[in-house]
Order: sequence, then C-alpha cells, then structure tokens
Amino acid sequence: MVELMPDAKPFIFVCGPDDYLVNRLGKERFEELAREITDEFSREVLSGFANNVSEVEAAVNRFRESVQTISMFGGKRAVWLKDVNFLADTVTGRAESTLKVVEDLQAILATINPAEVAVVVTAAPVDRRRAFPKWCEKNADFKIIGGDGEGAAEALAGIVLAEADILGVAFGEGALELLLAKVGANTRLLIEETHKLAAYIGDEKTIKEEYVAELTPNVAEGDFFEAAEAFFSGDLKWTLKALGHHFFTGGDARPIISALQNRNRILLQIRALIDSGEVKLGPRGLDKGGFDRAAATYGPHFVGATEKSSYNLFTQNPWYLGKLAGNAKLPTLRRLIDNQQEFIVAFEEIIRRPDEPEEVLREMAVRCLTC
Repeated sequence: MVELMPDAKPFIFVCGPDDYLVNRLGKERFEELAREITDEFSREVLSGFANNVSEVEAAVNRFRESVQTISMFGGKRAVWLKDVNFLADTVTGRAESTLKVVEDLQAILATINPAEVAVVVTAAPVDRRRAFPKWCEKNADFKIIGGDGEGAAEALAGIVLAEADILGVAFGEGALELLLAKVGANTRLLIEETHKLAAYIGDEKTIKEEYVAELTPNVAEGDFFEAAEAFFSGDLKWTLKALGHHFFTGGDARPIISALQNRNRILLQIRALIDSGEVKLGPRGLDKGGFDRAAATYGPHFVGATEKSSYNLFTQNPWYLGKLAGNAKLPTLRRLIDNQQEFIVAFEEIIRRPDEPEEVLREMAVRCLTC
C-alpha cells in the first residue's frame, strides 16, 4: 500500500519582527523555487512596501496581475511579494481601506494553483492578532522567524550561534556576550560581524573575546570610546594619550564628556547597589540573583525609562554591567559623584574656552585621577 503525501500548501508565507531575517529566509525559499524555472521572465520579484493606503492597493494590484499572468512558454511561474509592511500595527496597517485590500490579497492567495505559480510572501513586522496572519498559519507553508520582547537577547544569541555553526566556528568564553553588547539588536550587523570574525580567525575556529573587542565596532552602547575606557581604568597616562588620539583626528569634546557621563551614571548605580549589599561583584561580574531581585524592587520606579539608557541600570545588558564594574577597581561612591561634578565643570569651561577643549579635558582628567 502506497502512503499518500499530504497536499502541498499553495503558497509560502514568511514573517517576523526582523525584516533582515525574514527577507533572507524568503530569498532562500524563492531561489529554491526559481531553480526549477529556466525562463527568467517567469520569475518575478515585487515590492510590498507601502507608505499609505493607495500604495497598498497598488502593491496588491501588481501582485494580482503577476500571479494571474500566464507564462509565454506555458511553464510554471514564481512570484515573490517581498517587504510587505502593511500587515503591521501601524496607522496604514490599521486603516479600514487597508484591511479591505488585505481581504482582497487573501482572496488572491486562496485561489493560487501551486502547479502553475509558486508564490512567496515575506512580511515584517506583522500584527499576528489580525485575521489574515491567522489564516496564513492554517493555509500556507507558514514560517515565523526571529523574536522580540522578553527573550529577545536569547533569540539574537541563537541567531548568531546558528550563523557561526554554518561557518564552522565557535565563540570562546565571553566573546558572544561582548558581541551582543557592542552591536545590540541589529541582526544584519551581528551576522556580518560574525562572518568578518570567522574570516579573520581562519583555521583557528574559535572567536575569542579579544578579537571581538579589537575588530567589532561599538554600535550599541555609545560609550566605548577609548578615552572612557582609559579614564575608568584609573590610568592617567593612558587617558591623556587617548585624549590626544581623539583630538588629533579632529574629534569634538562633547562626545567624550557624554561618554564619560553615561559610564559614570551606570557605575553610580552599580556602586549604590553593591554598597547596600543587594548585589555582589565577583570574578564573573554581578551576581545574577541579586541583580534580578534589585530589578524587581527598583525597576518599576524608573518611569518612562524603558529603552536602553544610562539613566536606568536595569535596561542594560547584565554581562556588560559586570564588565564595566570589573574591568578595574570600582571607584567609591564619593569619587563617582565628584566625577559627575567635574564633567559639569569641564563642560562649562569648554564654553568659556572654546579653542582649548583638549586642554580642558586634560586638566579635568588630572584632577579626577590624581585625587
């Protein structure tokens, strides 16, 4: 007895919060389908990106015409509707006219004959509470990729690890955490950096933390300036040298002061928690249990500061916080408060001496690091 295979789904639907991941997977699926079609005129890629309702209508009308077009040589066609953004919870996505056009799109997809035309639809982001995505889950070869909200960091780590596995490399201790801290939630850049690091190590096969520190740009935090690293290490000679490098290349004083203030604000909060005994600092950074308890107690008081910010310790990457606090001897609370006052004085002094920003910051560094 021959077992019958279940009927193939009429179209492929890929969605998720990250447009880069969605489009990458969609491209893979479309190229798989297109390999079977030798006639290049029977392969079509359409944009579903729309800024308003009229552009939504235009995109769906182009899609209708494409899937209903018969191949001039009588063969199968492949159509990819990519970059669909009107399924999101946005002004355009919520509009009554858009919802009506989406019903038309559903009607088109419902009549697809996969023997005549292979269809891929990629959409990011998508409001999965709506009827159309739920219908696609039941009726399409449906795939959701990526993650958001709680667990987003774990989802990003999983994406990077999967990419590293494809490349045949692994991350050494601390390397993946540092990569995530430096790049942040930029999937495209995380993947590109993984490829760059894999190419750099060659046959070594292990991406070490020092390689990430040296080669990966500091995109997420904004306070990885060399001068900030040097200043909070307590090394005056290194700090003065870093300031020299910064101004030699035409740098401005404001980002240096901003970087120092951001780092100092974070360290003030860490020091307060450590001094109170609520969080401990060990060789592996801040203890997770204490930090989580502190976040539950104090986190709700940071009203309106839910995005990553140096004003709210609990929006930061805990591993990164441990690195900041553990890279050198953590200054006393009094020293950190004095630092903050010195940064204000330096800012005011730069206004008075606009032609001498390097000298002002050098004087500030001497006062802070020799007291």
